[in-house]
Amino acid sequence: MHIIDRRLNPGGKSLSNRQRFIRRARAAVRNAVREASRGRGIKDMDSGGEITIPAGGVHEPSLRRSGEGGVRDYVLPGNKKYIEGDLIARPEGGGGSGGGGLDGGGEDEFRFALSDEEFLDLFLEDLELPDLAKRQIAVMGMPEWRRAGFRAYGSPANISIPRTLKNSLARRIALKRPGASDVAALRARIEEMEREGASEDEIEAARLELERQAKRSVTIPYIDPLDVRYRRYESHPRPIAQAVMFCLMDVSGSMDEHMKDLSKRFFSLLYLFLKRRYEAVEVVFIRHTHLAQEVDEQTFFYSRETGGTVVSTALEEMIRIARARYPVNAWNIYAAQSSDGDNATSDNPRTLSLLTDTILPMVQYYAYLEVGPDHPIAPMPGLDRPTDLWRAYELIQGPKVPMSMRKVNHRRDIYPVFRELFQRQGAEAA
Repeated sequence: MHIIDRRLNPGGKSLSNRQRFIRRARAAVRNAVREASRGRGIKDMDSGGEITIPAGGVHEPSLRRSGEGGVRDYVLPGNKKYIEGDLIARPEGGGGSGGGGLDGGGEDEFRFALSDEEFLDLFLEDLELPDLAKRQIAVMGMPEWRRAGFRAYGSPANISIPRTLKNSLARRIALKRPGASDVAALRARIEEMEREGASEDEIEAARLELERQAKRSVTIPYIDPLDVRYRRYESHPRPIAQAVMFCLMDVSGSMDEHMKDLSKRFFSLLYLFLKRRYEAVEVVFIRHTHLAQEVDEQTFFYSRETGGTVVSTALEEMIRIARARYPVNAWNIYAAQSSDGDNATSDNPRTLSLLTDTILPMVQYYAYLEVGPDHPIAPMPGLDRPTDLWRAYELIQGPKVPMSMRKVNHRRDIYPVFRELFQRQGAEAA
């Protein structure tokens, strides 16, 4: 059987159909997007593409009988063999998708393309910066247009028909403009006077009144240019809270290529999330070995510089930049640190002192990601013991400390860990 759809298909119709499908199958599509993101490269993280979801995970809406049991009658079109009351024998051979015979049935996967916008909306759903407070408002971005009454001039697209008709009705009532029913009533009255044999003077007076009213209905228009009103809009700046994110990445010699790749993937997700969801968030990139320096985006992700490990240098650089450019009373300060946990033992007290005394009191949130080696089979006993930096950070953990710590060993775990660190409050329970 072939179905030919001859309906007109205007431009953009397929887009609305795809969006309606995404709304219905949002959970399955969201999981497919997250799975697809795990095997992507850093440069392709924000690109759309084909997404595959199992057909069993998408249920088409259908009408069904409520309740169980009872007698059910079926109509089988094209039946030439059975009559009412006959029993249909069970077919030979298995019909399940797991059978190996030729009679086995199944369902194909559903594949469709997502645009870049749709992919990012699903990819970054339910993520936010914790405790973003409006300490000082920064006016940025496009202004917000709000309704501000009416005016007598403007664009034809902004004509307010209700207000125009309201003004027209008030003017016609004030000028006593006769309507079509009033003129028709005068004509009917003259005809009735002529049938009843009224005097010529009365008929002539009625005709003069009819002429005057007909002239007034033409002279006084139904809608005058003075009645036309246009909707008026005023531009209002959108209040946006200022925030800064400090990205601290360890690039010392103890970080192998696998660990650096995990760190770059994490910060790529973070940078994409900030630029996509917020307009007034600045990002500061800091690389550190035994020395720390602020760098640009290109250097942060692609420089090959290496050296020893002193974590406190990165914290000192962050404090210096925050005091110079981002005062605490005007900015929401966030920080994300990625390291393999290796640090000079003599530097751990200095690192804890900077965190507890200076950084944690001024930040809204501090995220620490510890990257480790990839274990394809199984870790050796004692290999996954906590690192020195992890044990040091655990000493300052607490319910009132704005700090979260996570570990990751494989790139497939980067996105789940990233969601745990920046998931919207209440989203997981929902």
